[in-house]
Amino acid sequence: MSSLFRSIKTLKNSSSTLLRRGYGSEAVPDRKVAVLGAAGGIGQPLALLMKLNPLVSSLSLYDIANTPGVAADVSHINTRSEVKGYVGEEELGKALEGSDVVIIPAGVPRKPGMTRDDLFNINAGIVKGLCEAIAKYCPNALVNMISNPVNSTVPIAAEVFKKAGTYDEKRLFGVTTLDVVRAKTFYAGKAKVPVAEVNVPVVGGHAGITILPLFSQATPKANLADEEIQALTKRTQDGGTEVVEAKAGKGSATLSMAYAGAIFADACLKGLNGVPDVVECSFVQSTVTELPFFASKVRLGKNGVEEVLGLGPLSDYEKEGLEKLKPELLASIEKGIKFTNNVVFIAANGTGFST
Repeated sequence: MSSLFRSIKTLKNSSSTLLRRGYGSEAVPDRKVAVLGAAGGIGQPLALLMKLNPLVSSLSLYDIANTPGVAADVSHINTRSEVKGYVGEEELGKALEGSDVVIIPAGVPRKPGMTRDDLFNINAGIVKGLCEAIAKYCPNALVNMISNPVNSTVPIAAEVFKKAGTYDEKRLFGVTTLDVVRAKTFYAGKAKVPVAEVNVPVVGGHAGITILPLFSQATPKANLADEEIQALTKRTQDGGTEVVEAKAGKGSATLSMAYAGAIFADACLKGLNGVPDVVECSFVQSTVTELPFFASKVRLGKNGVEEVLGLGPLSDYEKEGLEKLKPELLASIEKGIKFTNNVVFIAANGTGFST
């Protein structure tokens, strides 16, 4: 419950910020947010949190089943946004039309007997299809990619948008906010400082060792031993596994991911509305390293990415971690690009294969 309460407070603060900066309540722009995969384990609590966001005027919930019930349930909450539920591929266009922000938590969890490649192919296919629809119905929306593996699904989305002629690198984001949320929480506990005051940038990617929290830049400063920093780094990298094990294999990090997704979407909305100095970490097209995509601090604005910020000074431990993550992250990026290009190639040769 504490995560939910913190989220509500944070989301409400965004509206208060607008008002303090001279906006009247009537001047807060109308914004449509679409959640694709809204009936799932992440999608339902994410839909709830976006309904609580006062910057959202229209909330569009889409899934392949059960969305009308989720939409009806959420619509009874007495906040600003109007809620509509859409179900099935034939209603996807209506769900997306006019969207300012599209959040994608869609996908399937790993099931018994399913290999990681099986899971990748299924979720990659889902993401590809959804992004094709985004390119057609709301090409100017900010796309927040939650579907895993983010290190591959973001490049998949980029390739789909390129082929559709709608790609704008400023409008495509991999949501890595959960890594930041975990790093803040774990650091606050170890440093014994109020978590609300903590800031920890997390760079790299969104899986395993590609997640690199920069505890040397954490604020407020704490004199933690090297072994404590290493333990915090490992725990942040393994946060997802920690939750899966705690749920005895019957679930994953759905609630904390929904919270993180809502926080990042809120940042995107504030940027679109002209609130200055909105900075969050995100996995985006980048020249910060030699890799084509990389997570780092990003300044958000009316066009999406206003500026991709540099890494800043790194400790020797972080420099070593950065070099270690690069080959794995590059392999994941290339896997996503290869998937998209292979699907296009096969379909073009008339085999009838599609995802």
